[in-house]
Amino acid sequence: MNSDTWKNVVKILFTVAFGFATPMALMLALVLFAFGVPQIGLMLCFIPFVIPAIWIKKRKKYLIVLCSLFLVVAILSGIQLGIWLYRDSITIDVAPNINVNEYLPFREDSKIVKLKSQTFQLSEEDELPRIDGASAAFPVYAAFVHAVYPESVTLDDGVFEYNNTRGGYQKLAQREIDLFIGAQPSREQIAFAEECGTTFAYTQIGWEAFVFFVHKDNPIDSLTREQIRGIYSGEITNWSEVGGYDEEIIPFQRDAGSGSQSMMIRFMGSTPLMEAETRTIQGMGAVVEEVVDYQSRAGSIGYSFRYYLEGIVQNPEVKIIAVDGIAPTVESIKANLYPIIAPVYAVTYENNPNPNVARLIEWILGTEGQYIIEETGYVGVGTEP
Repeated sequence: MNSDTWKNVVKILFTVAFGFATPMALMLALVLFAFGVPQIGLMLCFIPFVIPAIWIKKRKKYLIVLCSLFLVVAILSGIQLGIWLYRDSITIDVAPNINVNEYLPFREDSKIVKLKSQTFQLSEEDELPRIDGASAAFPVYAAFVHAVYPESVTLDDGVFEYNNTRGGYQKLAQREIDLFIGAQPSREQIAFAEECGTTFAYTQIGWEAFVFFVHKDNPIDSLTREQIRGIYSGEITNWSEVGGYDEEIIPFQRDAGSGSQSMMIRFMGSTPLMEAETRTIQGMGAVVEEVVDYQSRAGSIGYSFRYYLEGIVQNPEVKIIAVDGIAPTVESIKANLYPIIAPVYAVTYENNPNPNVARLIEWILGTEGQYIIEETGYVGVGTEP
């Protein structure tokens, strides 16, 4: 065969190849358009236009125009990819992983509030109340220990512990501790206590705000309670429905039994809370599912308690939003203006045989205990929201 014949054979082979590729490319392009990736889908639409370039003789101008259009689409696709990569890179962990070493009692560099003097003191000879609490309350009850307990007390020695809300309430139900500092327990935690023959006894020692937060780049600064319930029930799914960007809302939740999750369930009231996003974890010979903790992406929203975010996390990438137009500040809590206020409790159990438990709670309600609560960042019970 001469050279012209070989050229025609090659052209035919290329034409057949692109002919078969064309319907598949167009189908894939439709899928990409449907899933919100129009730039890449448009690039695939260029495949059919390669066939004329195989046969026309004066193909130079044709190829210049075709390549120019392809280059424009490729640039747009690169910009879109860059936006996706940026959004995926915005991951800020605000799970309750408090660095307890920063708030330990009896250390000069501790961040806890320290009294210059105190009127109530327990000694090593006393029956020391075994104390535990929530993650956000750790700086508070660590300060109580520093003010009242003997310096021989250390973390996890059976007297001063940190097991967070789930672990703390479990130990209180089993009467392995005497006092828990934090938000009120969930229905399940109360039921478990009843199974153990334990009835919790509550003493309010402070006030706190339950807050919702987004990434700082989110233009939303305030939501109403009904809008938040709509988001977390699955009724509202796009930020444009509440005045934001045309972007999917990603509502994150906390693990069952955590203080913030129990508070969220109470906030939702009769409105059903949507099923939480979970992830499967393998380890220690078991496969478990746990709720995916909040990661601050541009379209996501999460919730917690005000002091935990402002006093412990202190992440500039996270923005606490107002609820019903009221920002969660100490002033708005004291004035009973912020609409979602939660009590902070000292929880023991009925008929606790340790007399120092009642003495400690009485001291917490006094001037010195309330000073620690307010200086830490909570609102004392002297103010009645």
